[in-house]
Amino acid sequence: MNDILVRQMHLLANSALAWIGFSVFILIMLAIDLGFFNRRPHEIGYKNAAIWSAVWVALALVFAGLLFGPLGWELFGPARHQKGLEFLTGYLIELSLSVDNLFVFVLIFSYFKVPPKYQHRVLYWGVLGALVMRVIMILVGTELIERFHFVMFFFGAFLVYTGFGMFRREETDIDPENRRLVRFITRHVRIVRHYERRKFFTVVDRKRVGTLLLLVLIVVEFTDLVFALDSIPAIFGVTTNRFIVYTSNVFAILGLRTFYFLLAGVVEKFHYLKFGLGIVLSFIGVKMLLPVLTRLIAAGLLWLGYDGLAPRVREFTDIPIWIALGIVAAVLLASVAASLIWKRQKPNH
Repeated sequence: MNDILVRQMHLLANSALAWIGFSVFILIMLAIDLGFFNRRPHEIGYKNAAIWSAVWVALALVFAGLLFGPLGWELFGPARHQKGLEFLTGYLIELSLSVDNLFVFVLIFSYFKVPPKYQHRVLYWGVLGALVMRVIMILVGTELIERFHFVMFFFGAFLVYTGFGMFRREETDIDPENRRLVRFITRHVRIVRHYERRKFFTVVDRKRVGTLLLLVLIVVEFTDLVFALDSIPAIFGVTTNRFIVYTSNVFAILGLRTFYFLLAGVVEKFHYLKFGLGIVLSFIGVKMLLPVLTRLIAAGLLWLGYDGLAPRVREFTDIPIWIALGIVAAVLLASVAASLIWKRQKPNH
């Protein structure tokens, strides 16, 4: 009994250190990014974006390796391989959803005519705001699941609904030209309709007011909040471990900033990606609903007289994480390949 208690206290202490250490590491990387490499406003080149994109992907893979190795042993013990696969699956889903959202950022920056040299600053501070929002949503979501497990089934149904919705919509539902959103923001925050270099605030008539760059930042934050409504429930279908959910989200969001400058010009070519994401979200939703679905199917089999088959169906309540990872990866790769093979036809005018 004492050995079990000591082990639990050891895992708890290591978990706290892991949260602190990971947060400090991320803050250091962001400080290096903005304070050293991007201290002065400038347009992010393709080469720079490619290097930083490779850095963030490499860091995510290194972190996954640590979860499979010493870090995972200290945090999860024998379950470290399971948690490592959960991180990779969650990271792949979150990163793919982020890439699908890049087109919206292109629309926002284009509509507000944001100078290329200021776009990195908006994305940088947008990421910080997104991290705070994601932490809150993750903590609230995991707490709800722990207290009321049936919430998982609502999340699953929502993901299936969202997944099928991706097959119907032509483009994203977030429209930067949505006048109601802009009017709501400008009604509560005084905004001047011009840029003051890279500043978010300026002084007009001795009063501190926001610049057009601040309006763009608020729109970007609002957009990420809407995106999070899809991505957070999706990863809950993979794992409910707060540390895994948070770290996979962080790596995906931080990679999004550099992927924007790398893929902004070609993201619209991945026109089948939304269908792949629709399949993935629906698959994760079904995975979350399996305990309910298998019971209903088993009840139907009993009613039809298949008494021997019903118990076997009832036992099938989850999909192993390694199978889920393989399905997610295969679907996303197939959607990207299909986009490159069958290119979108330009409408004839």
